[in-house]
Amino acid sequence: MSILESQLKEQILKRMSIDNPWWLTGTIPDDYKKMPRRSYNALFYPMVSDRSVRRATILMGPRRVGKTVMIYHIIDKLLQSGVNPQKIIYLSIDTPIYNNISLEDLFNFARQALRQEDVYQDFYVFYDEIQYLSNWEIHLKTLVDSYRSVKFVASGSAAAALKMKSNESGAGRFTDFMLPPLTFYEYVQLLGYHNLIVERNVSSIIPYDSINMDELNRIFLEYLNYGGYPEVVFSEKIRSNPGLYIKNDIIDKVLLRDLPSLYGITDIQELNKLFVHIAFRSGNEFSYEKLSSESGVKKETLKKYLAYLEAAYLIKVVHRIDQNAKHLQRVTQFKIYLTNPTLRCALFSPIVETDDYMGSMVETAVFAQWIQGEQKDFYYANWTSGREKGEVDLVWTDPATQQAVSLVEVKWTDRYYERPKELKSLYSFLELNRNLHQIIVTTKSKTGSYMTPFGNIQFIPTAIYTYWIADSLLANKTQKLLG
Repeated sequence: MSILESQLKEQILKRMSIDNPWWLTGTIPDDYKKMPRRSYNALFYPMVSDRSVRRATILMGPRRVGKTVMIYHIIDKLLQSGVNPQKIIYLSIDTPIYNNISLEDLFNFARQALRQEDVYQDFYVFYDEIQYLSNWEIHLKTLVDSYRSVKFVASGSAAAALKMKSNESGAGRFTDFMLPPLTFYEYVQLLGYHNLIVERNVSSIIPYDSINMDELNRIFLEYLNYGGYPEVVFSEKIRSNPGLYIKNDIIDKVLLRDLPSLYGITDIQELNKLFVHIAFRSGNEFSYEKLSSESGVKKETLKKYLAYLEAAYLIKVVHRIDQNAKHLQRVTQFKIYLTNPTLRCALFSPIVETDDYMGSMVETAVFAQWIQGEQKDFYYANWTSGREKGEVDLVWTDPATQQAVSLVEVKWTDRYYERPKELKSLYSFLELNRNLHQIIVTTKSKTGSYMTPFGNIQFIPTAIYTYWIADSLLANKTQKLLG
């Protein structure tokens, strides 16, 4: 080994010791200890601690949703459970001195730093920001096959790249875990607003209510503007200028770096222009022809861009069914939602309750909860019958029968609670789709029910509904994982 190589190795080992302070102290740094823990920690920890299945765990998600913080919290829990601190290795692949070093060499260097060169058993190895290493999926699969008693965990912000490569090369060797932006349930819990939420009678279809609906609505509006990212939630400085933080550190890095490098996109400005166009109109119905005309992007290129933006977890395309809940043979119209309403605030300006697009952002927030639940069987209904046009916001169908089973109409007003017969589109849809399990219309503040000839409508405030859905989906994930 040359003198230069020896000096480089010495610097690598020093860097590893700095990044793994628990090797000496037995604990994670205080600043990480003080950070609030996301509800998803309880889901992620069993996937890391379970050594019975020989698989690497891939933690993926959009930028700045708290993946690195979650890793530190998981390390803290491993330490508290009695794991030897010198059996836990954390390596951030974007560290400049680790440039182009293979995952196995980094593992070997870490064991040298620990003076355990000849020991290969019972380590927990965390590779953070793994997308910065070319062909990481091949490296990681080899490690899983070679070191049978080592638990490997990788994380990365380029969600699209990670998902694609995990599916291609990690079959049977990788388990994916998606960490979404903050749900409204998490937002309420993290900021200590949970005392505003009370549980209703167990026999009630709607499990929650609020002791102060006006205050909960104020918090919900905060969530629309600032609630997607933990750092924004807890930093007044960032909230005073969310565009500078979210746009530069989240949106631009995905549009200008992650997607172009993954898919070979050459016209970055065209992609950026399209995303801004969609973000301003989140929740609107589009067609390829109209979107192409408005954005100036060719139709075939447009289809690719939409797929890329969806893979990057920036948007969700929701497909249309007709008034009979039937899928259309040819996809001509569809809705597009941001996966997180905070993205719109970052690109433009915070919304206020009286804004014309308040309704579409409320709808975006509701969809964001369901999207994070990884639901795939929901649609929106839209139809034209003679002179009548109709639409229902959110419809679930039975994949086997293609019949509607439940629906939600999202409103930010109490008007329809007072005058339910004005829900003409909903009535038209219900008349053709009998025996739905659940019919929900959201309101601004009212809770109640109304019996129609076609079923019972449950009215529930949007903020309560959004909280309930996020809580329910997280509970379902937990039950599925532990059950």
